[in-house]
Formats: sequence, structure tokens, C-alpha cells
Amino acid sequence: MKNIANIKLGNNGPMVSKLGLGCMRMSSIWGGPTPNEAESIATINEALDLGINFLNTGDFYGAGHNEMLIGKAIKGRRDDAFISVKFGAIFHNGQWLGLDLRPIAIKNFINYSLTRLGIETIDLYQPSRMDDSVPVEDIIGTVADLVKEGKVRHIGVSEITAGQLRKAHSVHPISALEIGYSLADRQIESDLLPAAKELGIAVVAFANTAEGLLTGDMQAPLPEGDYRAHFSRFEGSNLVHNLQKVDILKETAQAKNCSPTQLAIAWVNQQGENIMPLVSMSKRVRLPENMEAMNITFTADEMNTLNNTFAQGAILGGTYLQR
Repeated sequence: MKNIANIKLGNNGPMVSKLGLGCMRMSSIWGGPTPNEAESIATINEALDLGINFLNTGDFYGAGHNEMLIGKAIKGRRDDAFISVKFGAIFHNGQWLGLDLRPIAIKNFINYSLTRLGIETIDLYQPSRMDDSVPVEDIIGTVADLVKEGKVRHIGVSEITAGQLRKAHSVHPISALEIGYSLADRQIESDLLPAAKELGIAVVAFANTAEGLLTGDMQAPLPEGDYRAHFSRFEGSNLVHNLQKVDILKETAQAKNCSPTQLAIAWVNQQGENIMPLVSMSKRVRLPENMEAMNITFTADEMNTLNNTFAQGAILGGTYLQR
């Protein structure tokens, strides 16, 4: 069964599933336990069977574990998967150390990724974010050289400004922009989304539930030890205020006979034909509900209610986690 709509990555890019599978949670990246590997592999394969072919990872997810996991999952069915890899983030013992986007480092990263994935070419290769110490021209130019070498098919970018996006696109056509986007995080609507649309660049939107805020399951205060507790969005009165906004989302979801999570994904999906919700999953049980979310539509009144409730600035505090 393959009933997922497709999206075109860039003006001259490939067609891929409009729902993307984020694989980050299949590995330990923030110091927690590694999820069940057999279940993760089964999730990837069932997603591919259902037509969800966009697999998103980073070479730093689980210090390479995530790429090796995907390599195991796609063995024997490489042509069924479109693999997106981010690079450049440096971690040690689960702690963020910074970025390395020097051309010499990029040429090193790509070969390790290809080996871990067990493939000859990465479909979409992108810096995890931009490093002001290395010119955009050098970063994108190096990846463009990898395209010429046959190691990369298409170039993407992540965590980038509109100005950087334009500059990157002038060096080599950019197929996709990966960026956080949700009802709770709408800052990119002012300049980055219009720039991507103008340039014909697809938007791969992660964190559709804003780190769980929009699931309807969160309560204040967060449990002790929750990794989100040190972000201002989830602290004290900010969280109480924000959950009051989420109550409106829950009411709308109940009226539409779906979950708040499904509604949050559906809202992102409805923001444009060039926008792909990227949903992190590590269990097969999540696949049906997330696929169903892609079929949810809104009346004009429903969309106005959500847009007004979650207007820019309506959610207090911030959170910033690299995918």
C-alpha cells in the first residue's frame, strides 16, 4: 500500500514522499538509552513499504549509529529509499562542541557516511547549520564538488537565514531547506519561507509538535530530569501560559476526531505544496496515525482559530534543538 502524496525537492529535483521519516530518535543522541534496534529497522522498512521514502539522519546522530542502522534497514532495497544526511556538528560524549565545515572536513565526513550507510551516493547532503567562520561559498562549493564526483545527488541546507539561503543557492541549486516549523514556532514565515518559495526550494519542517508542547500530553511542571526543563518555553509561568494555548488545539482536535499531534502535523502539511512535515518515529505503531494526519484538512474558521491562537509571539519562551 502506497498512498502518501509526493513533493518535489527543488525546481529540478526528485519527487519524494511528502511525509518524511526522521530517524534521530532511533539512536541515543542526548545521552538516553538506545531504542530497540530491531523495532527501529522494522519501522524504517514498514515506512518504505507504505511509500514513505524520505529518511532523514545526521552523521552525528548516535556518533554514527543512526547511519549504520539505516544502512542495515535499506540493505537490499536501496532504490526504495531517499536518504538525507546532515553533517558538520561535532559532539563528544553527547555534548555539543561546535561545527566543523571546513572543506577538508566535509570531504572526510562524506566518506565515513557512505561507509556507514553502505551506499555509493547520498541523495541529499547538507550542512547541519552554517558556520560564520567558513564562507557559504566554500561550504556549498565543496558539496558541489562531491556532486560532480558522484558521491552526492542533491544539496540541502539546514538552520539557515534567508540571506545565507540566497547565497548558497547562487553557488549551486539548493533542493531542500530543513528547518524547525510548527504552530508554536512561526518565525520563519516572515522571510525564510518566502525566500524558499521564491527560489523553488522545498521545506523539510521538523519539530512539528515543538518538542512535545503540541501533543496535548504535557503538564506543568515537567518531571524532574526532563531534558526540556532548561528551555525557557517549558519553565514556570511560561509553560502554564503555553499550555493554555494548547488547550485550544486540543478542543479543535477533539471536534475533528483526531489527536493534537495529528492536528499539529496536518497544520504544517497544509502550509504549502513545497512543505514536508518531518516526523521522528522509532516504532511502527506511530506510522498509521502520522499518515492519517496527512489527510486532515481545515475549514477556513478552523485555520483562522489556530493561526490566531498561535500567532507569532503567542508562545512564550524558546527552545532550540538540532535535528
